[in-house]
Amino acid sequence: MLNFQELRRKAGRLLTDPLVPLISKLKLTPDMMTTIGLVLNLVAAVVIGFGHLLWGGLIFLLAGLFDLLDGALARYMEKTTRFGALFDSTMDRVTEGALFLSFIFITGVGAWPYNVNWQLALIFLALIGSFLTSYIRARAEGLDIDCTVGLFTRVERVIILALGLLFNQVFVALAIVVVLSFVTAGQRFVHAWRQARK
Repeated sequence: MLNFQELRRKAGRLLTDPLVPLISKLKLTPDMMTTIGLVLNLVAAVVIGFGHLLWGGLIFLLAGLFDLLDGALARYMEKTTRFGALFDSTMDRVTEGALFLSFIFITGVGAWPYNVNWQLALIFLALIGSFLTSYIRARAEGLDIDCTVGLFTRVERVIILALGLLFNQVFVALAIVVVLSFVTAGQRFVHAWRQARK
């Protein structure tokens, strides 16, 4: 039976496999792809902060494609390095932080349901959940525990948040991110605990 991680990898490869050989001919390196993704994400955050959710969502989706392609390109070119992995993960956190910061600028009376305090609390919880999901995996792998388990990884977060922006349902998207990020963090924590006991 195909598990969720395998399904996710196969879906990702359907998107990246046709593009990676073409990108490699452009002499772009994986770190360059990561940097382009970072710039696009920061542009998306600025656009969202000014209230242009549709355009911000489209740019954010494009940036997410670069986030998928940098690792795939590194494997294709056999240029995977420890620093490249660190650089990619660090830039992922920077871009997530910038995105959640941009949401603060579109809060306010009438912008989303409920009052501003609840809006800000939701953004903060989504930020914690997203960072915690990634941190548990990184910390576990630092202890030589494979921790790729979990229902809701960065790819799913990008898709949900992009859909929230495209359809002007940021509050709903953030609520989904909060719930599923904490579920995934719990899954990874329990998995790491079980592995550490063996």
